[in-house]
Amino acid sequence: MKILVANRGEIALRIMRAAAELDYQSIAVFSEDDVSSLHTKRADEAIPLKGIGPLAYLDIEQLIAAARETGCDAIHPGYGFLSENSEFAGRCQEEGITFVGPRVDTLEILGDKSQARVLAQKCGISLMSGSLQSVTLEQAREFYSTLGDGKDMMIKAVSGGGGRGMRIVNAMDELEEAFTRCQSEAKAAFGNEAVYVEQFMSPARHIEVQIVGDGNGQVVHLHERECTIQRNNQKLIEVAPSPGLPTELRDRLLADAVLLAKEVKYLNLGTFEFVVEADTKRKNASYAFIEANTRLQVEHTVTEEITGVDLVQIQLQLAAGKTFDELGLDPENPPSPSGFAMQVRVNMETIEADGSVRPGGGTITAFDPPSGRGVRTDTCGYVGYQTSPNFDSLLAKVIGFSPSQDFSQTINRTYRALSEFRIEGVRTNISFLQSLLQHPDFIANRISTGFVVDHLEELVKMDNTVHQKLFF
Repeated sequence: MKILVANRGEIALRIMRAAAELDYQSIAVFSEDDVSSLHTKRADEAIPLKGIGPLAYLDIEQLIAAARETGCDAIHPGYGFLSENSEFAGRCQEEGITFVGPRVDTLEILGDKSQARVLAQKCGISLMSGSLQSVTLEQAREFYSTLGDGKDMMIKAVSGGGGRGMRIVNAMDELEEAFTRCQSEAKAAFGNEAVYVEQFMSPARHIEVQIVGDGNGQVVHLHERECTIQRNNQKLIEVAPSPGLPTELRDRLLADAVLLAKEVKYLNLGTFEFVVEADTKRKNASYAFIEANTRLQVEHTVTEEITGVDLVQIQLQLAAGKTFDELGLDPENPPSPSGFAMQVRVNMETIEADGSVRPGGGTITAFDPPSGRGVRTDTCGYVGYQTSPNFDSLLAKVIGFSPSQDFSQTINRTYRALSEFRIEGVRTNISFLQSLLQHPDFIANRISTGFVVDHLEELVKMDNTVHQKLFF
């Protein structure tokens, strides 16, 4: 089997490694300003694309032509870019190329976040009030005016994810600028400027459920991930499973995710995301479905660590026609989770006291990722790499895992791994991540999606203290 990887950076490397372990060939593509990206060297062959920045990776016909030229059987879209684009999946189908992901009809329903809300409503799953289709600026204004005092609104891109094309609106005079920026970001990142609106729950936690479907109605969940620690709606830290989540609430979330996936006879990997009342210990704590991600998630790593399941290999094997029985997946007996795993996102940026973000690109002059028992680093960095401001700032994902039921052991292992991570030549958020991991409320699991904003001043002050640096 030969697979074109329609992506770049660390996720392209992750897919290529999984393919190689299955004895599949991988083909890389790269834009004109991405020649030195490491994925071009890890593939069996690399094909140049015309254009620079994300637009090159959003060019459906160029990608289809590259797949045809190299005789590829399948295309893996990774995450972001065209990973949830039904038009792209449809073109693959027309050309007889397997799209490694859900079917076109599933992408049309779940890849469109507003249509996913329609499905959830049909299944009787709780939603925040909001639109069931994309909206105009005037329609967004009308909806916001119905919320009443003290309630905020979220504007979200219909396509894609990763925090792009999303803004919280706290006042009517903020709405037009937020709406315009969401459209612009969504167009640039996903090729679709459509947005929808919904009421914003605060304080809340962000919990997502990982599922796998065989396309015939069988669905197995691989437990949940806690994705509550975010900055500007972009996840910074993800944990699996969610520490301290009551069993009854966990079971309800898992059951709703499986129900949604069964309703569309889901094929391949998917994630169903929920906002959950911040005080999860309260009896009958409320929650609401917010969206589905019809692709591999950035944070798939933590699920792999607690279950021992290689999610990317599962994707590729399902695309190759393997059955659940052949893959050892049983919907009635999901793999039991072991301990806790945590992923922290090392971005090329620093965070200022006022919450502003200072980009940190340049040429990497030193790069020594952490390793050892219970530590994993997924990265595209290397010494001499000239980073590009045209792409996402994510440089590495550091994953700490401990089989212990004591969550603090996973925190400590991840903190120490960050202390061992030597990066020079570009600014990163490593010390900010260390400050998060050392904050007493984070350690005690007293968190919400507003945690970073609520504690920004003290986190930045901690950021200016000397964290451990376990390298020369």
